[in-house]
Order: sequence, then structure tokens, then C-alpha cells
Amino acid sequence: MQLKPEIKRFLDTLDRSSRTISTYENALNQFVYVVGEDADLTPDNYAAFLTAFKSASPSTKNTYGSAVRKFYKFCKAGHAEEIKDITEHFTRQKGKRFVNFDREAVETIIAYCSQLSGNLEALRDRAFVLTLVDTGLRISEACGMKRGDIDWMEARAIIIGKGDKQAVIRFSQRSIEALKDYLHARSVVDPNSRIPLGSQPLFARHDIRASKKIRPITAGGMWKAIKGAPSQGIKGRIEEAGVDRSLVRIHDFRHYFVTMTYLAKGDLKLSQELARHESIATTNRYAHYGSETDKAYDEIFNKRSE
Repeated sequence: MQLKPEIKRFLDTLDRSSRTISTYENALNQFVYVVGEDADLTPDNYAAFLTAFKSASPSTKNTYGSAVRKFYKFCKAGHAEEIKDITEHFTRQKGKRFVNFDREAVETIIAYCSQLSGNLEALRDRAFVLTLVDTGLRISEACGMKRGDIDWMEARAIIIGKGDKQAVIRFSQRSIEALKDYLHARSVVDPNSRIPLGSQPLFARHDIRASKKIRPITAGGMWKAIKGAPSQGIKGRIEEAGVDRSLVRIHDFRHYFVTMTYLAKGDLKLSQELARHESIATTNRYAHYGSETDKAYDEIFNKRSE
């Protein structure tokens, strides 16, 4: 069987978001790279593919494995029981893992970025960091937003998030104010733009190549602005804040958001809803913060009467 024509037929039948289709296409191209263009859709080749990606992140392994299994089913390759056994072998669940990040470092960065002012890049980065930590948005979700997505009166937005699902995002007063400061300053960049205001990106590029046009910034571009890229001579906001860039991941801003919502209310279901976690088990990874065990320990060792 020639795999590439079959892959094209399979992708053409998918009724999924363009992002999901692109991810599946990449996964199946990797499958062809591993097993060969003329390979048969056998359990051994499926196992060989999973073996090639055994050191990848859990999310990558799950997504890639899912794409290949659906392709096998589309092609009526059979071997369902063997494929199921192989999948269980490669995706055996490990023990529970708590979320752990350097909260002090994250708060140092937040404090630094809250004071950024001056040029458009500074105002954008201030608004971007405050948006991440006060909404729980993922970096790709924030970069994909348009100005018209925000209901400024209600300080909320409806977005298409992970899994192609709609979700309501709530903005804090400080994040709204930071966004308004940034967008007001940005109004001089391209005052005669043919792009309607509501269709313009919420966060834009302000490098030399962007010229005097409103161009959307990619998740990679914002990642470099915040995290930096030493190999390219780019110093990010994390280092400017005096924090070692290796101590903080961009996703830690989302971890911070979920942690603060849980510490404030101690309500896992509420935190799950605000974080848009599909499963309560994901939110439960934050439950070790401010737990009853912590309170009991503090009472025993730190608040004993003399």
C-alpha cells in the first residue's frame, strides 16, 4: 500500500478543526518516516512507531498514537485487539504527579512585568503576562485572540480553546487596564488599517519586520519575548526580572493561575471550571497546595502555645 495517498484521503474525511487536522497530518508523516512509504499497516509497524516516540511528552505520544490508530481503522487494517494491547503497553499510566513550579520566581516576574512601560513592546508584554496569570489562557490561545473577542463591559471573552471547545474567559481589572493601555498606544501604528478594529489581533508584532502594520504575533514570538532566546541574542522579560530563565516555563503562568484559584477558595470544581480542565483529575494535581495536611502541620509545629 502507498501510504501517502491513503493519508490524504483520511485527512480529507476529518471533520475537525484545522489545527487538529494539521497535527494529525504531522503525526502520520512521522509514521511514514519511521516505517516507510510502502509499509503495511501491521501491529509491528504500529509498535515501531510508538517506540520511536517513547521519549516524547505524554501529550505528543497520546496525540500521535491516536492519529495512527484512527488511520489504521480508516484503512480497515484490522488487528484491533493487538493494537489495543500495544497501546496499553506504551501508555501505561504512571503514579500521580503533583504540579510543581517556582511560585516565588513567577511572582517576581509578575511584579516586574506589572511595571513595564514606555514602548509598544513593553506595554504589550505587560498586558500579555497579566493576561496569562489572571485568565489562565494558554500562550497559543492568547496569541489567537482578536480585539473583538473581548466584551470590555463585562471583562470577559468567549474563545475556542483546547479540543476545539468554546469557553468563557474572565479578565481581572488589572489585565483589562493593561490591555487598554497597550491598545491605546498601538492606535498610532496603523491608524488607516483596512482591517476592522474588532478583527485585529489582540497582541501584535512590533519588531522592525512588522513595519508600521498591525500583524499578529505567534506563540513562538511571544515565547521569545518573555522567555528569551540566548542563541539569537534575545533577552526575555524573565531575565530582565532577575530570574534565571531555566526556573520558569511559560506554562507556569497557567499553573500559577490554577494554584491561586484553588488557594483562594479551596474548591476543586471551581478551579476545574476556571482552568477549563476536562477532568477533575487534572485539577486534583494542584490539591496539595493549602491542604488540610499543611494546616495541621502548621498548627502542630508553628503555632503551638508556649
